Amino acid sequence: MRVRRNLAASVGGWSARHRWWALLIWVAFVAVATFVGSVVQTAEMKGYESANGDSRVAGEILDGAEYRDVASEVVLVRSDTLTVADPAFRSAVEAVTAGITATGQVENVRSPYDAEPAPVSQDQRSTLVQFDMKGAADTAGERVQPVLDAVAKAAAAHPGLRIGQAGGASADKLIGQALDEDFVRAEQLSLPITIGILLAAFGALLAALIPVALAMTAIFAATGLLALTSQLLHVDGATTNVMLLIGLAVGVDYSLFYIMREREERAKGRSKRRAVEIAAATSGRAVLVSGITVIVAMAGMFLTGNGVFMGFAEGTILVVLTAVVGSLTVLPALLSLIGDKIDARVVHGAVRVATRGRVTWRRVLGVRGGESRIWAAVLGPVLRWPVVSIVVSAGLLVALAIPAFGLKPAATTIDDLQGDYAIAETFKEIEKAFPGGNAPAVVVVKAADVTTPEMTAAIAEFKRQAFATGEANEPFNVAINPDKTVARLDIAIKGTGSDEVSEHAVHTLRDKVIPATLPGAHVTGNTAASMDFNDQMVRALPLVFGFVLLLAFLLLLMSFRSVVVAIKAILLNLLSVAAAYGVLVLVFQKGYGESLLGFQSTGTITDWLPLFLFVILFGLSMDYHVFILSRIREAYDKGMRTEDAVRHGITSTAGVVTSAALIMVAVFAVFATLSMLSFMQMGIGLAAAILIDATIVRAILLPATMKLLGDWNWYLPRWLDWLPQLSHGDDDPTPAPEPREPALV
Repeated sequence: MRVRRNLAASVGGWSARHRWWALLIWVAFVAVATFVGSVVQTAEMKGYESANGDSRVAGEILDGAEYRDVASEVVLVRSDTLTVADPAFRSAVEAVTAGITATGQVENVRSPYDAEPAPVSQDQRSTLVQFDMKGAADTAGERVQPVLDAVAKAAAAHPGLRIGQAGGASADKLIGQALDEDFVRAEQLSLPITIGILLAAFGALLAALIPVALAMTAIFAATGLLALTSQLLHVDGATTNVMLLIGLAVGVDYSLFYIMREREERAKGRSKRRAVEIAAATSGRAVLVSGITVIVAMAGMFLTGNGVFMGFAEGTILVVLTAVVGSLTVLPALLSLIGDKIDARVVHGAVRVATRGRVTWRRVLGVRGGESRIWAAVLGPVLRWPVVSIVVSAGLLVALAIPAFGLKPAATTIDDLQGDYAIAETFKEIEKAFPGGNAPAVVVVKAADVTTPEMTAAIAEFKRQAFATGEANEPFNVAINPDKTVARLDIAIKGTGSDEVSEHAVHTLRDKVIPATLPGAHVTGNTAASMDFNDQMVRALPLVFGFVLLLAFLLLLMSFRSVVVAIKAILLNLLSVAAAYGVLVLVFQKGYGESLLGFQSTGTITDWLPLFLFVILFGLSMDYHVFILSRIREAYDKGMRTEDAVRHGITSTAGVVTSAALIMVAVFAVFATLSMLSFMQMGIGLAAAILIDATIVRAILLPATMKLLGDWNWYLPRWLDWLPQLSHGDDDPTPAPEPREPALV
């Protein structure tokens, strides 16, 4: 069979021969994409676009009705000894209303002493001062500080009472500011950590900086492209944060694979051009296959039918695609241009390329002649007793995965915010005094005129029947758009907002109260949106899983011409993902490690996280699998026995896999330091999965199963012989060493 030269080798060879053109095209592409992105601006999705089902319909009605979206705020006034009727209590409430009114930033102020009174708790010891921020709701957070100051002043003047402000604007100001600071800190930590690990991997500054520079330019370009594509498919505001996370991880990994192989070939005495060509044909091909697999996995999120996931898919596909293109084009051009100077390091003001004495991961791992002695020592017993190795390692992963069967997804609530935040405590106290007040059900009624006597009577009857069920209570608010075509009814429901009590209340409203009073009305709100999201995920999960697994199987089948390799890769990836789910449940749901990580368990896992983790992890774990398998297949095609090829493939990639895994684990672990529990869960889940995948799965399960299967690893039915056979490496004999470039002085 004729062996075709793979695409990565062709592209890399062209870039190495036309290095200046390759660099110029890349720089122009990044510059144009970044400029266009800054001009166009990324189009963020509207609130209803992140919802599903009835919640999305309700949100779309509100958005299209020219309904003035106001930022509603409340001030909680509570006492352990006084009641609302006491003069001292009234004095505190009046101080709050006078203070916030004097700012000129509020309107529609209501207290319990007005003609239309604000809510009072059943024990008469808590009340709410309700008001709206003037101006647009989306900018209210920028104008709320004087109001916060006025409330703080009233609280200081009445130390015997608990006075605190909460609402959308104050949350945007206080919580949003905290999260912005968290993300800035995470980004500031990620880069130096990555550079530090790369310095340890290469022992040279230039070799460490090039992967980071390439990854960052890919992120800039992808962000610019996102501004264009988002005009057609709007994205969530967190998409760019996810792009940074994924782009930095895969971009650096791809460069690591490439540079390590090029340096290895140079150490064998290959010429600069030949070393780059071999790196392109081997590591470049692994990058291409891995990148396509990651893109396929990310594309699975399009099938969820949820706007947030679809936006994540859009952003991550763009950043992985640009990282792959950069690795296949710019990297060989840079390596061809720089040559051995990539190993240069500064010593007392002089730049040298000598490597003797440098402490790098390759030395720490005992790499000699391109192979790791430490990993060889680990592989020895694994290959000697493959059955025992499989039973022990797979048993450990299955044990870790078992808790995943008890995973309880739940929507994000105020409990998701970790740390000492006064506003979070205020929200919790409001919830305690006025159950359901923080997360009311929102009923949307659309009619030709919602202010007619008939509609007014129907809304009153809705309120009466809803309260009569015992599942809804005050506060109850009605707001009508200027055209009088849409009425928004906010009604507090029992429960925490994410438990079965709240869900039952929504079902009662939808199935009983609304059909009897306001037929055709729609229900949204936090609880309803979470229920609709979960229903959508139940329908979408089989499609997403089937799509990702089937296309990944086909890609691996075509890449390695082996049914066994493709099936085994998918099974091993699923096992590592399941183990990561189990770790999440043990840590965040059952609370093991609370004191160590500094969080308070809510007993649940964020509802969007399981699917997100599956897609991301399935894609990223293919990095190591494809890279290692490519090296094993390369050795096998050169005549090595399967066992020897496995030993050579794993030991020769030890330095790269260790460095790449450490970078991913470190970058993802940084997110465990954020204030939101959902991001902590994401960081720990990703870090745990990558760590498990790069150690237990790749160092034990993969070689043990390959040893046990022997030549069956490469089984391909005859009726699939039509699949193209791509080259996996280079058949040149090892040449005599070529003199390295002299040190720069």
